[in-house]
Amino acid sequence: MVGTTFAVGQELARPGSRVTLAVTAEGDPHRKTRNVIAESRWGDPGRVVMLGSHLDSVLAGPGVNDNGSGSAAVLETALRANGAPTRNRLRFAFWGAEELGLLGSRHYVAALSPQERARIRLYLNFDMIASPNFVYGIYDGDDSDRTGAGAGPAGSGEIEKLFERYYASIGQPYKGTDFTGRSDYGPFIAVGIPAGGLFTGAEGIKTAEEAATFGGEAGVAYDRCYHQACDTLPNINDRALAVNSGAIAAAAAFYARSPALPGD
Repeated sequence: MVGTTFAVGQELARPGSRVTLAVTAEGDPHRKTRNVIAESRWGDPGRVVMLGSHLDSVLAGPGVNDNGSGSAAVLETALRANGAPTRNRLRFAFWGAEELGLLGSRHYVAALSPQERARIRLYLNFDMIASPNFVYGIYDGDDSDRTGAGAGPAGSGEIEKLFERYYASIGQPYKGTDFTGRSDYGPFIAVGIPAGGLFTGAEGIKTAEEAATFGGEAGVAYDRCYHQACDTLPNINDRALAVNSGAIAAAAAFYARSPALPGD
């Protein structure tokens, strides 16, 4: 598939137009990728609380924020949860090939039997949680912002409210972020699994209102190194990473022990 600008498309749509393309492409039909899945020994296997993040980066850069940040926080949560008795089962996913079109999570969800799918009571996604010019974004599960995509499956709004209560409890601001389908929650939403998570921003531009609320620089991308070679360790905002890692751990602990889960 080759894309063009709208103006070029209009020109090519004129009667009699012709074009010659020279494309340099690389393909390997035998290339493999893997998901890494870990599950706790404790809890009801019929009530799975799932957390996930993608492990891959684009070829242009090492991807320390996108998505080393989310993967590191999920991994640390899994390590801290190890051995802790829980009411519900915890499952941690590290997805492959997200940057190629959510391939890892799409494959995983598509391969679930109806019975296995029903056991997953909610999915929490963490993709880019330490952007240098961050906002504390919570996925808008109930479409209360009335922006972009609609609400997630029933129970997604409850997940959003849980994260809101956490940020309020530690005195930090937050805002809704739209379910655009750009990350690994998409396949779960598509089959009706309640979902939520956190996102500190990518190539979008921070507004003056957001800068007044969260600090940082208005008129500049949330992550100027998004999908670039400069997405290295200095690109991480340590404060955002610490706050969001706390939110992830708190959500995992709450849902691991809760007698009622979203959508019940």
